[in-house]
Amino acid sequence: MNTSTVISPRAEALSHHPVVSHEQWLAKRKELLRKEKELTRLHDQLAAERRNLPWERVDKNYVFDGPNGKVALADLFAGRSQLAIYHFMFGPDWQEGCPSCSYVSDHIDAALPHLAARDVTVTMVSRAPLAKIEAFKKRLGWHFNWVSSNTSDFNADFRVSFTKEQMAQGKVDYNYTQQEFPSDEAPGLSIFYKNAAGEIFHTYSSFGRGLESLIGTYQMLDLVPKGRDEDDLDFSMAWVRYHDRYETNEFADADKPYWPETDAATTATASTGCGCGATEGRA
Repeated sequence: MNTSTVISPRAEALSHHPVVSHEQWLAKRKELLRKEKELTRLHDQLAAERRNLPWERVDKNYVFDGPNGKVALADLFAGRSQLAIYHFMFGPDWQEGCPSCSYVSDHIDAALPHLAARDVTVTMVSRAPLAKIEAFKKRLGWHFNWVSSNTSDFNADFRVSFTKEQMAQGKVDYNYTQQEFPSDEAPGLSIFYKNAAGEIFHTYSSFGRGLESLIGTYQMLDLVPKGRDEDDLDFSMAWVRYHDRYETNEFADADKPYWPETDAATTATASTGCGCGATEGRA
């Protein structure tokens, strides 16, 4: 029997990582700090450009199924002027929501009172029936509002749900380009503003790796020696589980419709990410 232990390339690299004196380490750290400060300034500039984007008026009367009955898009603002909608991957026939969207949502839920203090309401929107949404939300202990768009054009109009005909064409319109996608549901974040007259405007949407800014765990992993440690996985978020399933590794959907196939014939596609990850390489 071969009892040798397989050592990953990342672990091998760590075992030979340079070790220097404190003075040498401090010099390198200050050099990196200059680059970090430059990135911070660039981030601030980009954020300002994002806020200065022109808006588009939302004239369509979107109606959703909510816990207290039918609600319009205007109702989702809940008395505030800014609304962030997370397009949560949860198909009508799925038994539970996407684990990667759940990973994102764990971070969002904790931020709700802080966002509310800054005039921002957060709502999740999925095509799953409300009964499934409510049961899943209760199981994971979340507090954000979550409505169903199952009878609405909302998901289709914001390019986060695709028909069988669209999927059959091989590429779908996602993240502002035509690309292959592993699921008929996709993640995203859309921002809306409502003025004093009640007019609603779509100000911004982000998809793919643009959603990583919502994930504090990734920001922490980027600081530790192993980093995200995803290079040897079938796809970038293959390690992610529901926060109540890391020990049991259970999934209610045996076919995992939110994940790409991982057999030999589809490895090239699968390695780029699940529905909640990037699908155009690592960009």
